[in-house]
Amino acid sequence: LMLSAGIGATLGSGLWWWSRRSSALIGRREAMLLVAMTWLLGAAMAAMPYFLWSHLGEGVGTEQPFDSYVDAYFEAMSGLTTTGATVIADIPAVPHSLLLWRALTQWLGGLGIVVLFVAVLPSLGVGARKLYRFEAPGPATESVRPQIRETARVLWLIYFGLTVVEASLLKLAGMSWFDAVAHTFATLSTGGFSTQNASMGYFPSIWIDSIVIVFMVLAGVNFGLFYHLIRGQWRVLWKDTELRVYMLVLLIASVIVAASLVGGRIHSMSGGEAAAADASLGEAARHGVFQVVSIQTTSGFCTADFNWWAFVPQAVLVLLMFVGASAGSTGGGIKIIRIIILFKVLWAEVERVFRPHVVRSIKVGRSVINAELRQSTLAYILGILLLFLIGAGALMLLEASPGIDFKTAATASAATLNNIGPGLGMVGATENYARFSTPSKLVLSLLMALGRLELFAILVLFTPRFWRTD
Repeated sequence: LMLSAGIGATLGSGLWWWSRRSSALIGRREAMLLVAMTWLLGAAMAAMPYFLWSHLGEGVGTEQPFDSYVDAYFEAMSGLTTTGATVIADIPAVPHSLLLWRALTQWLGGLGIVVLFVAVLPSLGVGARKLYRFEAPGPATESVRPQIRETARVLWLIYFGLTVVEASLLKLAGMSWFDAVAHTFATLSTGGFSTQNASMGYFPSIWIDSIVIVFMVLAGVNFGLFYHLIRGQWRVLWKDTELRVYMLVLLIASVIVAASLVGGRIHSMSGGEAAAADASLGEAARHGVFQVVSIQTTSGFCTADFNWWAFVPQAVLVLLMFVGASAGSTGGGIKIIRIIILFKVLWAEVERVFRPHVVRSIKVGRSVINAELRQSTLAYILGILLLFLIGAGALMLLEASPGIDFKTAATASAATLNNIGPGLGMVGATENYARFSTPSKLVLSLLMALGRLELFAILVLFTPRFWRTD
């Protein structure tokens, strides 16, 4: 870790020295490029501890989890984008220092590296707003303070406060301080990296499960609402349409999944050992609610191997992979607000069929959705679906020998693009991504970055006009 820090500090100092006299302002194009490069190159630097440990340190027996730099880059990108996909087969064999770094990358990526920079670097000036706009998750994240730097600082203070509270509760519930801190980092970032192969199933405690569920739900809420709560503006919660729909989706999906599991076989990972048993109502509710919350908030934690579940609960989980959490949260996916706008646009078009002369504004709460936001929302959803299909197709082609099934390719594409981590098939709850080839890992890493930066900040880099100076 110290060697990696030295390399990063040297490169950073060199870049600062080279550009220290530049007086250029950060425009829209520069902001997009800076945000994209921060994540792509940031992952390259964050990968150094994994790579150096695997090649200069002791490694893990005869099986190195990071045989190539691409493996390390995949793990680092998964951490920073809070995806939670891993190439490590035996997680407890990795040193605690590296596991803590692994969890810390998720915590930093939760609200975003660039948002952190905006919060602490006043030298960015007016360019801070452009950086914040392109990096903050969600289609229309509003400032909670007049100055964008103050907004970033408030969000990070709330984030830090929730971190302290959850870590303390997990310690009281029976975790060691190391496990409590590592899992808190992974929970509030909705990242899902665990210190155990069995994820949260290793800790057979309903209290630990309950604490993690609560904080996963909180992590999936727009962080701007927490600021209003601090100021005593409780009515804002009920008036927020996205929050109501978010909680409603969690409730309905939890009931469907839990009801589908009653009487079936649940392959739990209690204490790290697989155990299949007929599900009582209590066990079905416990595992069903946990997995629904984990998948919709894109946390990716697991208490049971849902590869063995029936079609209905699996279908609900796959659907929730795309739905995602709220805008302005640390969660990924399409986001609840976009789903709301999509249905309102569809209903408006249906109404136009039988009432063509009626002109009605599309609203979410009291806010009118203008044409530009409608277009960007539909374009984003279409982009997600197209990239999902392209990603699945690319994996099928790249893994033609020895071959992977469509379920694995499709859910691997969806799980990385929506920053979730586990999928189905060979990338299920108890599996990992080590079996993929180097080209496939690069494709999956790109999907993670695309999902975290909401497509366009990365896609513009492939547009020739973006690089023209005229």
